[in-house]
Parts: sequence; structure tokens; C-alpha cells
Amino acid sequence: MILKAVSHQGHEFLYQQVIQLIRDMSAQQALLPSEKLPSLRKMASNLNISIPTVKQAYQALEDQGVIEAREKSGYFLKAVNMASSLPKRVKLSREPVIVNKQALIEQVYTAIHQAHVVPFGVANPVAAAPTDKALARNMRRVMTLAGSSAINYGPLDGYAPLKKQLIHRYLDFGIGINMDEMVITNGAQEALAIALKCVTKPGDVVAIESPCYHGIIELIESLGLKALEIPLCPDNGIWLNDLAQALNEHDIKACLFSTAISNPVGSFMPDKNREQLVELVESHNVVLIEDDVYGDLYFTPKRGTPAIAYSKKGLVLSCSSFSKTAAPSYRVGWLIAGKFAGQARRYKRALSCSTSLINQWTLSEFVFSGEYDRNLKVLRQRLRTNKEHMRRCLQQAMPKGTRISDPQGGCVIWLDLGCEYDSQKLFSLALEVGISITPGLIFSASNKYKSCIRLSYGVQWGEQIEQAIVTLGKLTLLAKK
Repeated sequence: MILKAVSHQGHEFLYQQVIQLIRDMSAQQALLPSEKLPSLRKMASNLNISIPTVKQAYQALEDQGVIEAREKSGYFLKAVNMASSLPKRVKLSREPVIVNKQALIEQVYTAIHQAHVVPFGVANPVAAAPTDKALARNMRRVMTLAGSSAINYGPLDGYAPLKKQLIHRYLDFGIGINMDEMVITNGAQEALAIALKCVTKPGDVVAIESPCYHGIIELIESLGLKALEIPLCPDNGIWLNDLAQALNEHDIKACLFSTAISNPVGSFMPDKNREQLVELVESHNVVLIEDDVYGDLYFTPKRGTPAIAYSKKGLVLSCSSFSKTAAPSYRVGWLIAGKFAGQARRYKRALSCSTSLINQWTLSEFVFSGEYDRNLKVLRQRLRTNKEHMRRCLQQAMPKGTRISDPQGGCVIWLDLGCEYDSQKLFSLALEVGISITPGLIFSASNKYKSCIRLSYGVQWGEQIEQAIVTLGKLTLLAKK
């Protein structure tokens, strides 16, 4: 990076000249969002000024929201994010609805999982930092040590060493969990299904966020439940005032929310809001099922505290998995069921008897070795960089007026193209040229989000990805109603 010299005889202070230099580089795209700035020492050397002067400039830029400091990584340019460019707030649904989305979800799901397409439609963050080689090493070690016992049926509620490791990780948040309160499941989807079966019966009303992960919508339909959509803030999770109104007006049996990082918007619920959420639902004696599957993929300074930490009545069930952080195909998740643990084990036995022992054992070794946490750190960094790249490319490629979320974690981004565009038509057009996207309709239990799409940045970033975004922008112009 070539930097022009600052003037020691200028009228401005040296640190102010450094500030203007960074701003000029950003405006001229010599420095792009998410790119790292020169270190304090290198910048000082290049400009022939002192390190404290550069530090003063960087701290001022950080206070102004132009750059951000990342722990042990340095300073990075932030993307410009105007409030008017974020998705708009939707209205609270008046009544619960009977869900009828499985046919559409099946059609989309089949299409986006085709081979040889650019996989913007598949939320697979691990693809950004693959774990295949590390997991292969660990599985070989397990097979060597355990032999044939590794391919036997596992315990009903899970492999004990893996459960102990997970319990120790929750201790970091001051959450104490008994072994018998945790059930290892076939991914988070089974955990969510078991949790819902524990606390609802067909015909009951479940509050979900809106927009909502389509797997939850399909699950609610398959269990014969009704959905009440609670609007999602693009920054801070669900709107708590809307939830309070819904709890007062409807007989809600359970709430199922992404309590940390939402899918598809990528909003992050602060700990204070999460504590208020738990207090609110428990004051109505309503169960909260938290989907914490993206919790470890945060871009914020620290991870959000699981909602279960704030429960005083034992009405919070927590679900998560390794599918988004280590191995999607291993299908290893877990449910912290608390006082519902007895019911949860019975449903687990009825649904699938047990979860793959060799996969649990391999993941246990992966976590114990320290490789899991090292890879998780790399994964977060790559996803964060990918997000910044994708937002920059989308801002350049998509039609004027497109609203783009600014995810604070996870691997997906939400776009509202505007009411004149048809996301279903764009879905078909993109698929014809080898690009998969996810249309907004499947993220609503009713018929919201017809002009919205979800894209995944859980990819290996490169020229092909950037070109696909350019192509998608051109196709959007053909998707007008």
C-alpha cells in the first residue's frame, strides 16, 4: 500500500492529516471495507511520523465509526452503513396462521442443493474454513483407539465425554447444567422438534420471529402448530414491545427465537435485550425455545450469553449444534431440556434412538485437542471478511434502493429489492445461469417478503463469487413484476 507523505509544515495537526489520508483512500477505493490498515509502526515509518500520532488518528477514526479495532488483529476499515439502507420494520401479525409452506420449501430446497451452482442459497458457514482434514485425523485416531466399538449404537442421550465438554463450555457463562438435562440430537433441527413436542400439542400457537428460518416454519407445519410472526429488528433481534403485545392478546404456548444471531437477517440480540426477553415470556408462564445454532459465529466483541442463563422459572430450553461451526454432515446437535429432560429423552428414543457415536466421538476429540476453537476463530474472521466483501459488491451491483442487512454474525445476508421486484422470478432466473439464492417467501409463515432474498457468504471467496454477484444484479432488473 503506497501512502502519500503528510506535511510537517501544514496548517493541520499531523494526526488530522492521517485521518484525512485514510478517508481519501477509502473514498478512492484504495482501501476497501474489511481491509486491514497498516500497523501503527508501519504507518509511522511510511509517513515519517511518531507511533503515538498514528495511534491518536486511528483512535479518532474508531470513535467516528470509520475503522474498528479487532483484538490481536489490528485496525480494519468499516463498511458505511446508512440506517435508510437497512431492511424496514414489518408490522406485527394480527392473528396466528396455519402454516402451508412445505411444498414451496421442498421446491426451493431441491433446487438450491444442485451440484455445480454458486451456493448463495445454502447457509453453510463451514465452507469458508473447511474442517475436513482435521476431522479426518481425529476420526482415524478414534478408529485406532476404539476399534469396532466406535461403530456401535451410542447412548440414548449422547456420548458422555462430549456432553461433559459442552457442559464445561456453558460454565464460561456461569450456566450450570446437569448431565441428565442435556440430550445429544441429530442436529439442531431434531433438538428443536423435540423441544416443541415437549411443550406443545397440535393446534397450539407458537410465536416465531419474522423473517424466520424456513426449517422452523416447516417444523411448525409438520407438528400441526399455528405460527404467530413477531417482527425482527435488523440490529437487535425481535421487537420486545411487539412480543409483549402478542403475549397479551394471544394464547401463546411457546416462543421459538434465534436468541443470539438470527437467520436470515443476521441481527444480534444484546445480552440486556435477551435478559428482558426471558423475563417477559416467563412472566406470562410461556416457554422460550432458543435456537442458538449461530451463537459462536459472532462478529461483535464478545459472544452473546445464552438465554438459558437468565431463566428463573426453568421455562427456557436451549438448542444448538456443530453443524454451523464444524461439520454439517455429522448431524450432531444438543438440547438442554431442564425439567423437560424426561420427556425429551422419550421423544429422542421414539424419533431416532441415538445419534451417531463415531461422529460424536470424533467431535469430542476435535474439541479436546483445541483444533475446534482454533478453527472457529479462523472461521469467524473469514466470515466477517466475506460479509464485508459481499455487502460492498451488492451495494455496487444491485438496483438503487435495495435494502441490505448488516449481519453481526452467522453467514447469511438479507436483501429487500423493493416492491416492484419478484424474488421468486429472480430465483428461477438465477438458477438457469448456475446461481442459487433463497427467495423471501419461504421465510414467512404467511406471504410476506415477496421482494426479498437471502444470500449466503459461507463460501470460499474469489473472482467467481464476485462475478456471480454482478450477474445477479443484472438478473434482478429482469425480475420486475
